[in-house]
Amino acid sequence: MKIAYQGIAGSYSESCAKEKYPNCETIPCKTFDDCFEIANEDSSIKAIIPESNKTTGNIGVEYLIFKYRLNIFAEHFYSINHNLLGIPGSKLSDINDVYSHAQALSQSSIFIKKNKLNGNVRADTAGSAKYISEANDKSKAAISSKLSANIYNLKILDSNIQDEKENVTRFLVMQKDIFQPEFKNNKYITSLLFKLKSKAGALYSALGSFTLNGVNLNKLQSFPEKNSFSSYFFLCELDGHIEEEKVKNSLEELGLHCEDMHVLGVFEADKFRYK
Repeated sequence: MKIAYQGIAGSYSESCAKEKYPNCETIPCKTFDDCFEIANEDSSIKAIIPESNKTTGNIGVEYLIFKYRLNIFAEHFYSINHNLLGIPGSKLSDINDVYSHAQALSQSSIFIKKNKLNGNVRADTAGSAKYISEANDKSKAAISSKLSANIYNLKILDSNIQDEKENVTRFLVMQKDIFQPEFKNNKYITSLLFKLKSKAGALYSALGSFTLNGVNLNKLQSFPEKNSFSSYFFLCELDGHIEEEKVKNSLEELGLHCEDMHVLGVFEADKFRYK
């Protein structure tokens, strides 16, 4: 299996891909857009994308989900354990400046303030680790993964420095080809995009279809259509398989209120949801 991820070797996205699919071949991409693009052009490549974090919320990839409309193949909840990485021979008391992605800095803000460090935003966590390795400066450190420490020959000065010890990011595995698991006695998530007709009470009426059929929504997020502040799409996730009678009925009724509706994927719910 080939999986594209944003960042360079040692990123959390790559670490997540290898945890879920140990034998996968990983392909680094400069941007999230590049990940979607390569998966959209080559059906043999999947993209693994961080979608939301327990501490800091949405990552902000919804516009790409809407743009490419790739099929969601799977979800995976990955524990993000931040580490402070310095060059060999350095120690925590040597560090003045710390470098990482904005999310990682935000998620480690208590540690940074406690140790009176200067936070510096860079494009990604693994790239920050690479920079520290090349800078070879005892006063500088990166916040990144253990995998980055191994790849770039860095010393772990402190581990699990994130504010929330149970810091978890939800990743989506996406691909061009449509795939739906066979409906069995498992727990599933159905994900879809929809745009409502322009009429009063449209959202109220649309959501009523889920209530009447006893379908639970676990995500509903609106975002504006391109070049518009009056037309919105909704990203929706619900509990259940699209072949379940109650889900099927809900979507049929929802369709009556929509100008556009697109099923993004049906996939097994990650067991982490029910811990």
